[in-house]
Amino acid sequence: MNPLELKTTPLIEEHQRLGAKLAPFGGWLMPIQYEGIIAEHAWTRSMCSVFDICHMGEFLVDGDPVQNGLDKVLTGNVSAMAAGTCRYGFMLNEEGGIIDDVIAYRLTKDAWMLVVNAATTDGDEAHLRKHLLPAARLRNISAETAKLDVQGPRSEEILKTMFGREIGKLDYYGFGFFPVCGERNIISRTGYTGERGYEIYVSAGKVNDLWAMLLENKDVKPAGLGARDTLRLEMCYPLYGQDIDSRTGPEEAGLLKFVDLNKDFIGKEQLLQKHRAGIPRKLVCFAAESRRAPRHNYTIHADGRKIGVVTSGSFSPSLTCGIGMGYVDKAFAEAGSRFVLKENTVEIPATVVSKPLYKKGTART
Repeated sequence: MNPLELKTTPLIEEHQRLGAKLAPFGGWLMPIQYEGIIAEHAWTRSMCSVFDICHMGEFLVDGDPVQNGLDKVLTGNVSAMAAGTCRYGFMLNEEGGIIDDVIAYRLTKDAWMLVVNAATTDGDEAHLRKHLLPAARLRNISAETAKLDVQGPRSEEILKTMFGREIGKLDYYGFGFFPVCGERNIISRTGYTGERGYEIYVSAGKVNDLWAMLLENKDVKPAGLGARDTLRLEMCYPLYGQDIDSRTGPEEAGLLKFVDLNKDFIGKEQLLQKHRAGIPRKLVCFAAESRRAPRHNYTIHADGRKIGVVTSGSFSPSLTCGIGMGYVDKAFAEAGSRFVLKENTVEIPATVVSKPLYKKGTART
């Protein structure tokens, strides 16, 4: 894509001022690193980092989730959610493939916010408008909404000094409304790094003020999407477009716990048919026996044949070895299974490891 055609977040001038390395991501020009991926990764694991995630998409949906069709569009039982809670789940196509992974926020009894991936926002909106019922009111607020993720063991302590001690009362996958830059905005506690962390939503016109306010604290540093990728990969969190997509279903991706099979949803029958027939491959996490990092599309081999493909791979700053995720034949999906990752003359022995690869995260503490 021509760089001139890429979208930019409201913080683009700040990223340039800080000397960030910028690169295309999901149709956006995004900061990949500032000080360096390994340094930013380590700071997030030990202190507190702020990530520009303004490129994500947001929708508001009004109405009862059964009467407006939202409960059928999402795989989770959103009707059972309490106001002030979030839930991770999926929108599936008719074949049971993942259109997108979504976090649903129940704002009130009859009001919802859906947070979706940047590259899929337009397609998600089309899917929602096609399948939501007339009782629904759907608004795409992506352009007017900005989002910063504050992640790391020190995040709660730091945000308490800025927004009040009530921050400490947020449960994991809970949220509240707080005064942020003169507005009443959502702060939630979910995270994509494995560390305790928060998402702050503000209007696009206020995000530069929030960014500056956060970086006034010497214990907060900016981190780019490079560190975000290594952090999430150590936790075995999937990335849409690489580890999951419209051709993969929740079961083969090991994500069936985010699907409520006791209710109806788009793609359910096809998902059940695949389950009854048997899933031939599964998404696994693995650790290499060396520091060499596997990459996307490396092939996976065992017993003298190809058994799968790497979907995500990197060097792990925390584990000091190559790590990754990939789909393999079901027979090789158990923890302890060994195989070799290949690309041309490169061969990397690796072993399947139980999730998560990094086990010292503070997200749930």
